[in-house]
Amino acid sequence: MENKNVILTQEAIEKKIERIAYEIYEHNYDEPSIILAGIWDRGSILTQKIAAHLQRIAPFKVEVMEIKLDKQKPAEVELSHQLDFTGKVIVVIDDVANSGRTMLYALKPFLQFLPKKIQTAVLVDRRHKSFPLSVDFVGYSLATTLQDMVMVDVSGEKISSAYLTN
Repeated sequence: MENKNVILTQEAIEKKIERIAYEIYEHNYDEPSIILAGIWDRGSILTQKIAAHLQRIAPFKVEVMEIKLDKQKPAEVELSHQLDFTGKVIVVIDDVANSGRTMLYALKPFLQFLPKKIQTAVLVDRRHKSFPLSVDFVGYSLATTLQDMVMVDVSGEKISSAYLTN
């Protein structure tokens, strides 16, 4: 039987998203623009919410794009639109950083250019990674066992909860 342990409620998630937006602003306040690249599909929803906060608080231009990849076999990575990322600030966003593999592969298309900087943001970061990735902006950090899974409940554009299941 699956055990479901809620770690973030909808209200807590909204506060975490707002805090992540402020942190992104603080680290990029002097930039003319930034690109938020959300990993499909939960990362894309999170990206839209962070972008909405940034558009209210930050003077810079916020561009949003989507990254599509098969999380089980992430060799092929597709961007919603192509740009010249040279000299740009890119923030790659996902809901949960588990092993770090998805996030690492999501960086691939940007590495064909020379971006000014690439940062990462997640709602929930699991501390044990199998890949060399550290997340810059974290809503909630959690130490789990390898058997535990962190899931984020999404309904349409609404992120309702994050929970731990084993």
